[in-house]
Amino acid sequence: MATYLYLNMVPESLVASMLAPSAFGTYLATGTHKRSRGPAIFFDLRPDFPSDYFDLADTINRCAPHPDGQPKHSVYGSIYRVLEHVPLSAMKSLWLVTMDGRVLELKAGELPARFPGHFHLYQEVCPVHPMIASSLDPLEFTKFITDPSMPISVPKICFVDLELADLAEDPRGGSAGNLPYTNITHLRDCLLQLAAEKDKRTKTVDRVQQQACPYRCVKSGFFVGDQQGRLYYSFPSRDELEDKYYDWWRSANV
Repeated sequence: MATYLYLNMVPESLVASMLAPSAFGTYLATGTHKRSRGPAIFFDLRPDFPSDYFDLADTINRCAPHPDGQPKHSVYGSIYRVLEHVPLSAMKSLWLVTMDGRVLELKAGELPARFPGHFHLYQEVCPVHPMIASSLDPLEFTKFITDPSMPISVPKICFVDLELADLAEDPRGGSAGNLPYTNITHLRDCLLQLAAEKDKRTKTVDRVQQQACPYRCVKSGFFVGDQQGRLYYSFPSRDELEDKYYDWWRSANV
């Protein structure tokens, strides 16, 4: 049986499995007696990437079939500082899994030429989880949040940019439309503070945001990067979601 390596975002971990990505995603979401159910986000990795931090050979060797021949679902190789130590070159597809185990594959692609809007809203996915309002576009935000010279930084970040409707241009008078965020008034206040204080580039909207990603609010896609580089995983258009990925999209909105 083939053995796969996965970088799980929630919770952050390096996992070997004999399940192919779609089956692994369903396994993560629908749970076992040892694991709670819930949505999942993970990367599949090139199993031969060089590492001085992980003992990849040991992790893969321990991922052996059960005595009855059934495939091994998961063997943990690390649960600490995993994203930081996985090179971008090792990351393949990003897999988004709904609560009931529907799986959507996103492939890395070209970065957009521009990111519309004066203001942006980011849900950090890993290794930290706050929701952040910013005047920085996704590429600038990646450089900013991974800058070791800043008082607060992370070595590498995975995040998703979220819809702001008219608030992206006019946080005071713009319509929030049908944005589902719990405290729109607070969100407006955060954006207005960014507008008033030109030297302030980011403002925390929610420090304890749930780790589950609000898929229906995704704007352009998911980003992972550090000071040296970045990857971009474009989210499907609404037309694609309602046609090509209808089953996943319906599940994501339950």
